[in-house]
Amino acid sequence: MNIEEPTRAENTPEDTGVIVSADSGRLDDPIADFSRRRVDVDGVVKTVYVAGAGPAVVLMPEMPGISPDVLRLARWVRDAGFTVHVPSLFGRDGAYPTVEDGERIVRRACVSAEFRAFAGGGTSPVTAWLRGLAREAHAECGGPGVGAIGLCFTGNFALTMALEPAVIAPVVNHPSLPLDDPAGLELGDDDARALKERVARDDLTVLAYRFDNDRWCTGQRFAAYQALLGDAFDGRVLPGGVANTDPPPFFRDVVATPHSVVTAHLVDEDGHPTLQARDEILAYLTDRLKPRSA
Repeated sequence: MNIEEPTRAENTPEDTGVIVSADSGRLDDPIADFSRRRVDVDGVVKTVYVAGAGPAVVLMPEMPGISPDVLRLARWVRDAGFTVHVPSLFGRDGAYPTVEDGERIVRRACVSAEFRAFAGGGTSPVTAWLRGLAREAHAECGGPGVGAIGLCFTGNFALTMALEPAVIAPVVNHPSLPLDDPAGLELGDDDARALKERVARDDLTVLAYRFDNDRWCTGQRFAAYQALLGDAFDGRVLPGGVANTDPPPFFRDVVATPHSVVTAHLVDEDGHPTLQARDEILAYLTDRLKPRSA
């Protein structure tokens, strides 16, 4: 069930709708150009921000939440001709990522029953809710299927969502889970087998990105994806030296490595490798979700 609500970032003061961050004077994003919905999947209700028209794309936030950089990517997806759905999974929606808030949100997520942040935990339970969101979005928006974009903490969720038949365009960006196993995939054995079969059966391609010197998403993790999915895994690696050198404080001081290819560490300049990665993602979504008529 989708219930439309007034458009306002969660936990944003009613008087302004915008918060000036204490760090660097940068602004939070009021998310004023998205509709705000409460989406019920099997009795679990979460906030989802929706904008655009066309086939659905579920864009999941990275730590520490739906930041202005995540929303910039969401708007690019919207402007490419899709209905983008951004679910609120953790953090304060629209907030500029500071060190103090980010560390608090990470600690909370790591002990949450919805997530499996460490090795041996299997598939995160929240992915069942996300698959339900994809089903609802597909029923509403139509088209051949749904795209799913995961980022950092949610990176692998885009792949797990492909257990839902409606999801046909998974994009896995710098997946960081499990945090304590560089070669881990944050997947239970049964789900891993089911994903391998589904990808082969429906001829899916999984698009993925990371920086070569990212300590949260190493070459071991991409190698594990390749071992599971074979040629269906299209892992692309950018040199860490091209990453944005002035990301928000959480990424500068806590993440402390080139990491977020198309959000915090993107450089919005024509011809830049990170902007080319964004364009490749949009082209992939277009190819999968808007196939040309015969």
